[in-house]
Amino acid sequence: MRRVVFNQKGGVGKSTITCNLAAISAQQGKR
Repeated sequence: MRRVVFNQKGGVGKSTITCNLAAISAQQGKR
């Protein structure tokens, strides 16, 4: 599964969203 998170402005919480998605995916047993 591939997820793409992007926004043209900086400082919109991309890192936080990406880390949360990764943690949820890991809990669900995905890579």
